[in-house]
Amino acid sequence: QVQLVQSGGGLVQAGESLRLSCAASGTIHRIAAMGWYRQPPGEQRELVAGFTDSGSTKYADSVKGRFTVSRDNAQNIMYLQMNNLEPEDTEIYYCYASIFTRLDQRGDYWGQGTQVTTT
Repeated sequence: QVQLVQSGGGLVQAGESLRLSCAASGTIHRIAAMGWYRQPPGEQRELVAGFTDSGSTKYADSVKGRFTVSRDNAQNIMYLQMNNLEPEDTEIYYCYASIFTRLDQRGDYWGQGTQVTTT
């Protein structure tokens, strides 16, 4: 089976920085897409930043220039460096990955969620 374990997050003041980590473990043949999502109350989860199947990056307009997504392919870890945090960034952040556990078997996986609070 596959697990995504998140770390990082917490409480900071506006203008400060945080880094989130997401480590994938288990039976992994290949990681396709990965990304960070957040879910405002009463709304659907929205992509914050992530990697497409082709490896290119995508960012929500609200975080461009402030957040940077990166990954360590050897360790199957994805990071989200969040700089110049704003109160509007306060949410629970979820790690997502689309993973091939076999050559012909692909599944979607989510991390446990991490609270980011900016005052």
